[in-house]
Amino acid sequence: MHPRRSAQEVLLCDLCETVPLQSHCKVCHINLCVNCVNKHLADSSKDHNVVSYVKHIKSTTSYPKCPKHAEKHCELYCEKCGIPFCSTCNSSGKHKGHKISDILEKSGSKTGDLQKDLKELETRIYPQYEKMASDVQTEKAELDTNYEKLTTATDQQGEIVHREVTAIVNQRKSDIAEMKNKHLAALNKNTDEITNRITELRQIIQDLKKILDTNDVSLTSTYKSRNSEFRTLPTKIRATLPSFSPQKINKDQLNEMFGYLSPLSFNTENGETMKSPEAVSSPPVKQLLDEPRLTATIDTGYPPFSVSCLDEEQVWTRGNTKFIKLLNLRSKLLKSIQTKSGNMPRDIALTRDRDLVYTDDRNKTVNLVKNKKIQTVITLQGWGPRNVCNTASDDLLLTMISDDYKQSKVVRYSDFTEKQTIQFDDQGRPLYSSGEHISENRNLDICVTDYGAGAVVVVNQSGKLRFRYTGHPSNTNESFNPVGITTDSHSHILTADYGCHRVHILDQNGQFLRYIHNCELFLPCGLCVDIRDNLFVANYDNTVKKIQYL
Repeated sequence: MHPRRSAQEVLLCDLCETVPLQSHCKVCHINLCVNCVNKHLADSSKDHNVVSYVKHIKSTTSYPKCPKHAEKHCELYCEKCGIPFCSTCNSSGKHKGHKISDILEKSGSKTGDLQKDLKELETRIYPQYEKMASDVQTEKAELDTNYEKLTTATDQQGEIVHREVTAIVNQRKSDIAEMKNKHLAALNKNTDEITNRITELRQIIQDLKKILDTNDVSLTSTYKSRNSEFRTLPTKIRATLPSFSPQKINKDQLNEMFGYLSPLSFNTENGETMKSPEAVSSPPVKQLLDEPRLTATIDTGYPPFSVSCLDEEQVWTRGNTKFIKLLNLRSKLLKSIQTKSGNMPRDIALTRDRDLVYTDDRNKTVNLVKNKKIQTVITLQGWGPRNVCNTASDDLLLTMISDDYKQSKVVRYSDFTEKQTIQFDDQGRPLYSSGEHISENRNLDICVTDYGAGAVVVVNQSGKLRFRYTGHPSNTNESFNPVGITTDSHSHILTADYGCHRVHILDQNGQFLRYIHNCELFLPCGLCVDIRDNLFVANYDNTVKKIQYL
């Protein structure tokens, strides 16, 4: 309803917008009150034709024919049935006791709404659609340019790699030539030494033959043998030829060296809902408190490992028993559910309809509690379910581990049917070593605590790794033991650091913002936030702490 209208939808003057209208100018097509008629007629730039608004409506409005009485027109309108009807229908008593209006008055009361809708469509909604269409056309027009940049970058990288390979080949050739020259020089030196000894031997042989031919006693008596000297052969250089051992080219390593092309992904963005002109503006962004405040302590009766908010006053918890408990802020037990198998539940979550979901890692099932009945909705083979969360699209995200405890992955289920599996990064390396608690952020990132790796692993909606958080960089001497995880309305990521009795608050890009560590936390496990961003922390000391941190 327009803020200046009464409960009976009184139409107001188009000029002053404060006094009910009584007249209509057929020339200018505006509605006027008594006070504004004279002002309007004072404009002598055109000939005005001001008539009674009722006469104008009657003269421009045609009554609809009654579908039951062809000779009659519908002059009345039933507010309860929402239909026009004629006087004969009225006499039948069918609308007896209903609120009846004159159809012209009803039509008149709707005129303002029609004008307001038309104005919003023309000035606010339609331009947005035109802008969206223009943005898509701009993106299409820039497609060739953007992809040409990728092709150019690939060519440039190829030239760089080719130059590096050519440089390596030339260096190897240079090394081979240098080795060959050294080898040849060594052989030449060895040849010279052997040749010199051969020359000496020839001379000695000639000298001996002369002595034997002359029978000169003096030469014979002075002869000294050098045979022992020549029995030791000269040193012969034996070189080991260099060899080339080509390395087997690993395509994966070559790809990694060359650089990666990120995959083309399409994320469907839900259409933004425009606020009506009368809608109040959204509240300001909340800031982190300098000192978080403990506002409530709930005694659960067992060490709670998981917690899920039903609302601001009630939370579901699960611990080391077969019972899942619903408790209020005063620790009053409101409901208790025993698992279908009698096993201890592994984790709990709530659907969009606020129905309870729990995982059973012993019999490898996911179960839905609806109307006090438990239904097994997912049964796994070769994998065991761990933790679960509900998404903005009402899907289930499930962490699971293989039966041999060597692999871990995240699986998305839509209507309890497997829709997506997230297990490896772009290089084929496992994303998780032991995926534990899981939460979907407001920007649709999937956040998982990997207790075994001491990390929070965050991927986008398509499963591509965004970042890993391994604790505050300054605390290199402290281990990081992430267990529970949740996100709030500002896309903060909150994770429970089990061993250090605190909660880390990160922004959506993994930047550390602050700790929560002074609110009686003891071995915090599970986390959740309610619609007002109050944090609930499941502590090993049999309590759930409600904390205000914004």
